[in-house]
Amino acid sequence: MNVGLSVSRVGGNAQIKAMRQVAGTLRLDLAQYRELAAFSQFGSDLDKATQAQLARGGRLTEILKQGQYQPLPFSKQILIIYAGTQGLLDDMPVDQLGEFEKGLYNYVETSNPGVLKAIEEKKILDDDLRAALTKVIKEFKERFASERQAVAQASA
Repeated sequence: MNVGLSVSRVGGNAQIKAMRQVAGTLRLDLAQYRELAAFSQFGSDLDKATQAQLARGGRLTEILKQGQYQPLPFSKQILIIYAGTQGLLDDMPVDQLGEFEKGLYNYVETSNPGVLKAIEEKKILDDDLRAALTKVIKEFKERFASERQAVAQASA
């Protein structure tokens, strides 16, 4: 066994290209988030960019949570990580992300199953697939927001 090989490098090489494409920025975003989170404990005056980066890091951490014994297919992992790293979840409350994620998977499976199939077959995110991912995430996000608003109005 070569102790010079880290698990992250070996793991990264074992991933499909589409996962490496979305996870590359994820690693950087989470590293910056952890650094800023540690730094922000010492001061309360944070500029908007720092606050935004802390908020995104919190969201990324939340979407990476996965139930025990509930593995996700890599296509769904890529879908939600793409949403997080592209800033498509930046305006969502963190406490709604779990519900949003489940709903997104259901929406894509029923309304746009070709998106997940394309990820599985291509194993790379080209411009067309990125556009399709962005479109389907935005569509569901609008639907999710309107459903949440309807529930809030019904309970008021």
